[in-house]
Amino acid sequence: MAEFPSKVSTRTSSPAQGAGASASALRPDLGFVRSSFGVLMLLQLVLGLLVWALIADTPYHLYPAYGWVMFVAVFLWLVTIIFFIIYLFQLHMKLYMVPWPLVFMIFNVIATVLYITAFITCSAAVNQTSLKGSRQYNQRSAASFFACLVMIAYGVSTFFSFQAWRGVGSNAATSQMAGGYA
Repeated sequence: MAEFPSKVSTRTSSPAQGAGASASALRPDLGFVRSSFGVLMLLQLVLGLLVWALIADTPYHLYPAYGWVMFVAVFLWLVTIIFFIIYLFQLHMKLYMVPWPLVFMIFNVIATVLYITAFITCSAAVNQTSLKGSRQYNQRSAASFFACLVMIAYGVSTFFSFQAWRGVGSNAATSQMAGGYA
């Protein structure tokens, strides 16, 4: 059995040194904003904002159908903001124990399905809740149009997130370098 060496070199560090390094590492990743996921999320945020702003400017509380549209639009808009911040500041890399490609794909599938129902509900309720040619009719029609566009954006995002989850078109080295998004 080998003897324990007489001199042992140890190094200590204070918690303050480690805290300064992690606080400065929280920088926005502009590469994400230029990626397909980033562009789609920005599109979803802008179009989703238009949907709920157009509906909110009408007396939607009188019609239960628009309550559902408002719930879907505002809820998914807020969750998309959270995901955008997570990916923009690369928090998904720090929270490595979460399977982000799977979580993002499931979110996009659910968002697509919810926006399909919101689009159909909003479109079906336009004629029944306002006079044709009135300001409310035009706003609700525009909200239906933008709900359709957001639904398509979430559908495209679902396709891309499914490919990212399956790892189509990349290998381990490129997915590590790309930060997990295309």
